[in-house]
Amino acid sequence: MFGTRGLNTGRALERCVSDDVTAGADGDADTSTDAAGASAEGETDASDASADDGGGVGRQSTRNERLARHPTPGPGNSLGHWPEAKGPLRVVVNFLAVWTIRYSPSLTLKRWLLRRLGATVGEGVSLALTATPDVFWPELLTLEDDAIVGYDATLLCHEFLEDEYRTGEIVVGEGSMIGADAVVLPGVEIGAGAQVAANSLVTEDVPPGTTVVGVPAEPVGGDDPAGDEAASGEE
Repeated sequence: MFGTRGLNTGRALERCVSDDVTAGADGDADTSTDAAGASAEGETDASDASADDGGGVGRQSTRNERLARHPTPGPGNSLGHWPEAKGPLRVVVNFLAVWTIRYSPSLTLKRWLLRRLGATVGEGVSLALTATPDVFWPELLTLEDDAIVGYDATLLCHEFLEDEYRTGEIVVGEGSMIGADAVVLPGVEIGAGAQVAANSLVTEDVPPGTTVVGVPAEPVGGDDPAGDEAASGEE
């Protein structure tokens, strides 16, 4: 009797030990699975963050965030202190060069003068008659290959305000087009193949291949013939 009872007790103990071991193994497996899942989620989050950082190059800042701000050095508005912002002799030289760029029919001469002023100018860039690059800071202008700046369009790399003046680079992307009488503000980046309609005011970046129209310029549908006709309003 005692022998049978002892045997049964031993078997029960073996089952308990076996169950404990199995539970422990299951717990370890769960812990391992949870840890692996957390690690995978962490890696996914890190990958997403990395993708956001890498894929957001062009979207990492707005025009206003890219502007350099300079407080007015004295009483009155900032334009009244322009000689302190830029040397008068430099401005005179820039003005004479820009005047020639505006009225010269030679695209080769226009590109050469702009490069001499410090602008970055690619191959095949075309500026129509009276197209006006910035007089004060032309060195902040980048015109990539085959870009077109239409008749009487203005590229402003500065803005004088009451309490400060601001400067910012303008980038006109490869193969993009700026229509007649359009104005591009400092800090704006116009993507490759984009179009700015005539008489538009560009206050924000223009994504590649996009057509923008109006004051301020807003994107229009790619199949909108009115937008395409407006954008072709360069010389």
